Amino acid sequence: MLGLKGRRVWVTGGGRGIGRAIARSMAHQQADVAVSARTKNEIDSVASEIRSLGVNAAAVVCDVMSLDAIGECLEAIRQDLGEIDVLVNNAGGGIGLGDTEGLSKEQIDERLFVANVDLNLFSAYRASRAVLPGMIERGHGRIINIGSGYAKRSGGHPAYTAAKHGLIGLTRAMAAEVAEQGVTVNCLCPGWTNTQLVDLEAMASMRHTSVDEESARIASENLQKRILEPEELGPMAALLAADESTGITGQVISVDGGYKV
Repeated sequence: MLGLKGRRVWVTGGGRGIGRAIARSMAHQQADVAVSARTKNEIDSVASEIRSLGVNAAAVVCDVMSLDAIGECLEAIRQDLGEIDVLVNNAGGGIGLGDTEGLSKEQIDERLFVANVDLNLFSAYRASRAVLPGMIERGHGRIINIGSGYAKRSGGHPAYTAAKHGLIGLTRAMAAEVAEQGVTVNCLCPGWTNTQLVDLEAMASMRHTSVDEESARIASENLQKRILEPEELGPMAALLAADESTGITGQVISVDGGYKV
C-alpha cells in the first residue's frame, strides 16, 4: 500500500477515461478523491464508484477554462473533503467554437487555437495556482499534469501539440519554484489509450480507411504494438502522488507502451 491513506486528491476531467481510472487508482490506495468535469452524471457515477471502495468522494461540476469556476470548485471540494494534497490536471482534449457566424476562416482558426491552448495548458496553470498556496503552507503537495505522446514530438493538431509541449515547460518551471517547499510537480504522458478521445471512426473517415486499419496503424506506433487501457496510467499516477515519491519532481514520465521510441 502506497502512502496515500487519508490524502485528499482532486482530479480534473475525472468523469471518464484516464481521469476516471486515475481517480479509482487513488481511491484503491485509500485516498479521498474529488472529481470535477462539466458533465454531472459522469462525475456523480465516478464518485459513487469511489465511495464503494470505502473512502470519501466529491463530485463538482467545473469548467476549468474559467478562473472563477476553478475557485468555486476548490471551495466546494474543501467543504466536502478538506484541503487538497494532490492535484491531477487531467482535463484536456479538443474543443470547438460555438457561434462562428460572420468570422473569417483565419479568425476561426485563431480562436480555435487560443481555446484549445486554454483547455490543455492554461487550465492546468489555473488549478495549480489555486491549490499551491495551501500546499506550500502545509509543506506538502503533489501536482501531476497529464501530458500526451504529442507533448514531446509533433503529430497532433498544432494547438494541442503546442499546449502539451507547454505543459512540460510549466511542469519543470513550477517544480523549480516549489522544490524546497515540500511540493513536487511532474508530468505523466500517455500514448494511444482506449478512451473517447481516440475516435477511430472519425480517424478512419478522415484518412479514408477502416476502423480496423486505423486501430492497427496507431497500435504500430509503440513498441508493444497495442492501444493501452486507461487503467494502466493509474498505478504510476498513484506513485507520483504518494509519500514515497518525494524525490521525484520536474520529471516527464511516459506510460505509453514505448510510443515512437
